[in-house]
Amino acid sequence: MWNDTDIPLAYLISFRSYGTWLHGDKRGAIDRFNNHYGAPYLPPNDTWQHHNRKQLKTIRLILGARERGAVNKAVRETCDIRRWDLHACNVRTNHVHTVVTANSRADLVLNTLKANATRQLRNDKLWVHPFSPWAHKGSKIMLWTERSVADAVDYVLFGQGEDLPKI
Repeated sequence: MWNDTDIPLAYLISFRSYGTWLHGDKRGAIDRFNNHYGAPYLPPNDTWQHHNRKQLKTIRLILGARERGAVNKAVRETCDIRRWDLHACNVRTNHVHTVVTANSRADLVLNTLKANATRQLRNDKLWVHPFSPWAHKGSKIMLWTERSVADAVDYVLFGQGEDLPKI
């Protein structure tokens, strides 16, 4: 059934860790000129990727078990404090996926989750740099139907590959 309001039932919010998917990467990329739904990825470009790698301020952030635990804790606490309904959360080695129902705009949800995850990483001494441990921006998909929410939850919980070690 369609949600006939101006407010989506939930958001699928995703964000990547610092330096883990650069423009020119073999997986492709999106730039500001083709950043719309269904736009094709840019083709791989070794020169562009090498240039972007040289621009990094530190090594890329791969989220180990401790980092993943800190981010997971921050996401859950943020949702509890804000009274947002967290349907699903999956923190991977280079990105975070959440499905959240919130009485806020998607960009605020994304920025709040990233900010509080950053705070938790810093409090736990897992990120010591003055800049963000996250790639610029992130993905904010509005989910308008119960089916789309269920599909997003399934994707976040079961579509990310094997469970990661908790050690």
